[in-house]
Amino acid sequence: MSEVSSYTIEEVAGLLKVSKLTVYDLIKKGMIPAYRVGRQMRVDEEDLKLYKSKMRMPQQAPRHEKPKTSDTLQSGEKETVIISGQDVSMDLLSKHLEKAIKETPLRKYSGSLNSLIEMYRGQCDIVSLHLYDAETGQYNIPYVKRILSGEPFCLINAVIRQAGIYVQKGNPQNIQGWEDLKRTDIRIVNREKGSGARVLLDEQLGVLGIKPSGVKGYNDIVTDHFSVASQVSRGQADAGVGAQHAAHMGNADFIPLIEEQYDIVILKKNQKLLDTVTDILSSKEYKSHLSQLNGYDTKMSGRIVYET
Repeated sequence: MSEVSSYTIEEVAGLLKVSKLTVYDLIKKGMIPAYRVGRQMRVDEEDLKLYKSKMRMPQQAPRHEKPKTSDTLQSGEKETVIISGQDVSMDLLSKHLEKAIKETPLRKYSGSLNSLIEMYRGQCDIVSLHLYDAETGQYNIPYVKRILSGEPFCLINAVIRQAGIYVQKGNPQNIQGWEDLKRTDIRIVNREKGSGARVLLDEQLGVLGIKPSGVKGYNDIVTDHFSVASQVSRGQADAGVGAQHAAHMGNADFIPLIEEQYDIVILKKNQKLLDTVTDILSSKEYKSHLSQLNGYDTKMSGRIVYET
């Protein structure tokens, strides 16, 4: 991020993991300062950092105190729902949920595995995840069963996405699949531990018997799909793993390799919240918005994938 001093609206949307319409709305409300350069609107990097800092403050709990999630509230306190996950579908869910419960949910942008651990610790109510398990060929279920052991839960599909490899325009290195990542002429940019993309990469390397130390750039870390795609498009890396929707925003080409199940988990003790979210995910309005995004399929949205 230090290489640029300002961003386009599309780049801001990618960094915040929201739609461009949401960014325009934030600008219109005066929450993010912007200015025009010719026909293009720009947002200064410092202004974006300031906005993110302001939005982060309400989510911080006092030291030694857990955040007041919907299952840790004392009698008489106002319910606050905390949604953890990095995909734009969770921003859409947050907007729909705000209308339903008359309260603005708090958003956290932790990776899948870290979000699941936060739920176990009672720090969030809704967790989105896309964690691939090569041993079973399943998404999410093995991880949730292990980490939320003893906690009755429900796993619901939010959307189906295409996951794969970002490459430079025209794919000059002729990268075709996972095995190409061990080539000595290929350098990748990776995601942080606990992210779904990192888990997917590690699982695929394990299946092929490729050691992480044999992959150039394995320890070069960024924290979102957009940053991976952007670094690849700028030639700072030859490849990176992520979801299809960020390829266009990051100006990279995309090689789809797996249909990714993007689910959310809610504990059954929050039954009212569970019912409300299931209704939202099954609604025509939610599906209509998501189906307009590149690489999203709503054929399973709202379907219960697994429950204890």
